[in-house]
Amino acid sequence: MKFGLLFTFQLPPGSGMAWSEPYQDMLRCLPRAEELGYASMYLATHHAKTDGLCPGPLPTLGAAAAVTKTMKIGTAVMLLPMYAPLKLAEDIAVLDNISEGRFIFGVAPGYVAEEFAAHGIPREERVGRFEESLDLMITAWTQNEFEFNGKYFRVPRTVMTPKPVQKPYPEIWYGVSAKSSLKRAARRHAVQIMSPRYGVQELQAHYAPYEAAAREIGWTIPSRPIIRQVFVASTIEQAEAVAAPAIEHLYREVYGRASAAGDRVLRNDDGSTITDHTQVNFDTFKARYIVGTPDFAIQEIMRYRDGLGCTEMVCWMHMPGIRGRDAMQSVELFARDVMPHFA
Repeated sequence: MKFGLLFTFQLPPGSGMAWSEPYQDMLRCLPRAEELGYASMYLATHHAKTDGLCPGPLPTLGAAAAVTKTMKIGTAVMLLPMYAPLKLAEDIAVLDNISEGRFIFGVAPGYVAEEFAAHGIPREERVGRFEESLDLMITAWTQNEFEFNGKYFRVPRTVMTPKPVQKPYPEIWYGVSAKSSLKRAARRHAVQIMSPRYGVQELQAHYAPYEAAAREIGWTIPSRPIIRQVFVASTIEQAEAVAAPAIEHLYREVYGRASAAGDRVLRNDDGSTITDHTQVNFDTFKARYIVGTPDFAIQEIMRYRDGLGCTEMVCWMHMPGIRGRDAMQSVELFARDVMPHFA
């Protein structure tokens, strides 16, 4: 089982941190994390957020590629309808060359209404634009000369160079939960990246149509990555003292507000829907994150491995407002006392 790290660069109100600080924390973390055996790093990305949740993943990943040698680097996930697909195909091809073929392209259609409004993209077109963008990008990556005539995008006969290092193109991950989208992910031979918003039972339900579609086409799913908020310390109290405010911000201000606005449902463990973001606190979804001692983390990771067949856990330790030095203590302790149990 492999382990990676996730970064979002969010600063909750009153954090007292400069916008640049979490980016510098990442650049200091990655070389050491690579030494410790972390196999990958990913960025989550959104737009029109007040807390700075990373709106510019590609320049950030270029910096990450420059300070690492072996780590996979990727998006988990990038919201394709916000981008001009041919330009994005060019930028990703360049990034894949900079990283010498280490890029993973995690993608999603998006769901937050305010993001689409800010970018002038009709929200009801998000799935069509998402799939068509991927078709256009794959065409650009795999053909010497090409043209494209779609519903949303048209490209006259042209060329795109350089091509990606990876052949035929970078690995694609889908960050989706709708049954129709999961089926399309399987047909595209895309790995499904599981959201930290969902518990084990919800994730098992999400996997079912994806697995069924894979069986229908005779495709073997190559990996099962999952993202979790993770923070370890020598005692549960110490871990929660650092991580609880960050997790409350995430589940209240990001997931809770989206659920209350009707953009994407967030459910309690009893199945009820969050309709008011103020309903959410650290204890609301305590079974969905791994915050505690290394021994506790080992037991929880085994639960995901055995319940979901998880092959890679992407650990979100640099959570909103957590200082780099505190996150690094968790990064070091996790590598020393947890990762060897899953070697």
